Amino acid sequence: MKKFLLATSVLLTGAFAQPAWAEVEHYTFDNPHTQILFFVSHLGFSMSQGKFTDYQGGFTFDTTDPSKSSVEITIPTDSLQMDSEKWNEHLKSADFFDVEKYPDMTFKSTEVKVTGDDTADITGDLTLLGVTKPVTLHVKHNKSGKHPFGDKYVSGFSATATLKRSDFGMNYGLPMIGDDVNLMIGVEGIRDEPAAADAAGNNQ
Repeated sequence: MKKFLLATSVLLTGAFAQPAWAEVEHYTFDNPHTQILFFVSHLGFSMSQGKFTDYQGGFTFDTTDPSKSSVEITIPTDSLQMDSEKWNEHLKSADFFDVEKYPDMTFKSTEVKVTGDDTADITGDLTLLGVTKPVTLHVKHNKSGKHPFGDKYVSGFSATATLKRSDFGMNYGLPMIGDDVNLMIGVEGIRDEPAAADAAGNNQ
């Protein structure tokens, strides 16, 4: 989910020069600099915060036809982290994410819509607890360029979204524990070198 957004930012701002070596650019998550945070109302008193710490997937950006770009991400639900071990265990139980039965949740993009000079809406299918629903990410491109501590080319973006957990059958504690789940996402992606991208394409 995260890399495709970076790719979209290229479309929006021209931050990526179209390379001579290919029409499709490939990016890989820089996991230490990628965050997926969620916030849920706790009894109306405060917003409880959690995060996921493991991500698998990638995105491609078609420089000649951005509508053909795509992203897929898999998030192991067991990577969920709250502020206490007690909440970690409860959120991973059958009351919420049921990680033993549903070890992964996935997002697969279906549409990119440019909304401004450096913004876009990315709509995709989110599958959670065996239920698939559309979710739209509101994305802002932050920066693209050569990393100051190496030769890697990096792109970064921020994104937000809101979904209802009840849409996916996660009904425990409603309405005291909020239904609306607010997402805040921060991503850095590293552009693959031509040889790496070509090899990836040959393996598909």
